[in-house]
Amino acid sequence: MVLSMSEWKETTLGEISLKITDGAHHSPKEFDCGKPMFSVKNMRDQGFDYNGVKTISDEDFVKLVNSGCQPQKDDILIAKDGSVMKHVFRVKGAIDYVLLSSIAIVRPDKSKVNPSYLVYAIKDPSTTDLILNNFVGGSGVPRIVLKDFKKVDLTIPSLDTQKSIASILSSLDDKIDLLHRQNATLEKMAETLFRQWFVEEAKEEWESKQLKEVTDIAIGRTPPRKESKWFTTNPLDIKWISIKDLGDDGMFISNTTEYLTKEAVDTFNIPVIPKDTIVLSFKMTVGRVAITSEEMLSNEAIAHFKFNNNTPFCKEYLYLFLKTYKYETLGSTSSIVTAINSAMIKEMGIVIPNECTMMAFKEESEPLFNKIKSNQTQIRTITALRDTLLPKLMSGEVRVEPD
Repeated sequence: MVLSMSEWKETTLGEISLKITDGAHHSPKEFDCGKPMFSVKNMRDQGFDYNGVKTISDEDFVKLVNSGCQPQKDDILIAKDGSVMKHVFRVKGAIDYVLLSSIAIVRPDKSKVNPSYLVYAIKDPSTTDLILNNFVGGSGVPRIVLKDFKKVDLTIPSLDTQKSIASILSSLDDKIDLLHRQNATLEKMAETLFRQWFVEEAKEEWESKQLKEVTDIAIGRTPPRKESKWFTTNPLDIKWISIKDLGDDGMFISNTTEYLTKEAVDTFNIPVIPKDTIVLSFKMTVGRVAITSEEMLSNEAIAHFKFNNNTPFCKEYLYLFLKTYKYETLGSTSSIVTAINSAMIKEMGIVIPNECTMMAFKEESEPLFNKIKSNQTQIRTITALRDTLLPKLMSGEVRVEPD
């Protein structure tokens, strides 16, 4: 049933906001154990990742708070520079951080717009396209032109209807967030189990072998970028993993931003990665690990490890070994990015526990991995439902009765 649009009104982002600004345009000197200072690189779907965050002194932190670089509860934060519009979320919890200018801050006027609703109104594909096509500039790094951002057009219903729409979409996002947090806990449990069994309680008699002795290691390939015919976004083609994909998709990788044609695979002899194979990034961003959920391909910055008759461990063991490995110990220069190559990966030493211990570890760890995989399947299903509902709710195509 289509909702009557008589109660909806045309407005702009500026008209329903008390403030539209961004974070600091200069970055103070980093200070160990200081206060967090987030940039767009730290943004995730529902909040910030504190791992690797830049920290600054208390003195610099106070200065930036006083200059308006700290958001308030219910502010909307938007990826403004670089990955424009990739992340948009509402500030919900405690605010112990300040922001850099790569993040835009929109402060809703709550007498006119529900903050949760505004998040979804901005994330609506039609609004996102409007912003990307009309409010993004920058000769090098793309960025939202903030001085014009207040002109973004929106059509919004009454506050009561806004609340109802936001409630539906938020319930889906809350479920997605819960599953993500559950997976993070399960993976930590598996890592703890691995450290206890194979680090803290390791046996001296366990031998060590090079990875190339117990697995078949291959490296991906990239067809010539100038020949665009090899690259597609067609799901009927073969998924091609990049480092970025490894950072976005969780323990079991199922989504990639690009695909390669079958002709590309044949022409350039690109190794096919079987289902349930461990993959590892070893260039640029080192140490991202995942397990393939189907046959895939990868670029040359990613290695994959096929098991053979000589492989004395399970995939859970190899995944956790690679996930917790200290890759800085491989580097011979100050930059780990340039220090590691495929030969070093192949020659990495891995401890081989006895068969009884490995079987017991598999029995303990496999249910954790299976639950993570099941949760990731649920996340994809709920995300698809949310993404289908969002534009229909925002346009009034799906009727919502106010609470």
